[in-house]
Amino acid sequence: MPAGYIDTGHPHSARIHDYIIGGKDHYPADREAGDAMVREWPALPVHMRANRDFMNRAVRHLAEEAGLRQFLDVGSGIPTSPDIHEIAQSAAPGARVVHVDNDPLVLALSKSLLSPAAEGATAYIEADMGDPASILDSPAFRETLDLDRPVALTVIAIVHFMLDEHDAVGIVRGLLEPLPVGSYLAMSVGTAEFAPDEVGRVAREYAARGMPMRLRTHGETAEFSTGLDLVEPGIVRVHKWRPDGTGTEVIRDEDIAMYGAVARKPG
Repeated sequence: MPAGYIDTGHPHSARIHDYIIGGKDHYPADREAGDAMVREWPALPVHMRANRDFMNRAVRHLAEEAGLRQFLDVGSGIPTSPDIHEIAQSAAPGARVVHVDNDPLVLALSKSLLSPAAEGATAYIEADMGDPASILDSPAFRETLDLDRPVALTVIAIVHFMLDEHDAVGIVRGLLEPLPVGSYLAMSVGTAEFAPDEVGRVAREYAARGMPMRLRTHGETAEFSTGLDLVEPGIVRVHKWRPDGTGTEVIRDEDIAMYGAVARKPG
């Protein structure tokens, strides 16, 4: 396929997500898939919005409380406001953010992010997280982030699309390894430990459309933070990670099937 080709005839996980949370950057195939998934689990929109709220809280914590000024957002997906660069730069105007995704549509929609900010910087890399070197060796990465200072690596709602043969844990560790002491990992991971029937049916809908999933247990999720210092409250469902009362939805525990955690790389 030519560079930049966008396949609108088949659904894409990022566009399905955009549709389900109320975005505008999707096509009929994505809407058909999203509707089928919501029929299987009507709580799916609540679940997805809770994951984004977790991302917002985690990034605010890293910028405001942990003092991070550099963010590497891997698997960024379709830009949805507030996005990570907006959250980080709102808390710390000098924050520098690199978004990474391998979807041509994300690249097209992200061009507006590349305009110079009054302070800080925002860059976009089209790369596959399955090849960490393609990210870490990118000129945009090296020009935007300073590896002499801590970096927050965010991996939000993406590793459940990585099967066992992809070695998701090894890939995340490969991204963390060159980051200095004091860097952080913030991630969310899909699980079937809650609402297993409904989540299982949603996973089958994804798989039927060429997007198989590898949902993980709490113990398997913990493998991503081995050797890191977990920030309280540790690995919990996303709506229970430092809730701040700003959400407008009443969230039931049974409607959330995503673990979230933030952890620090110790010295």
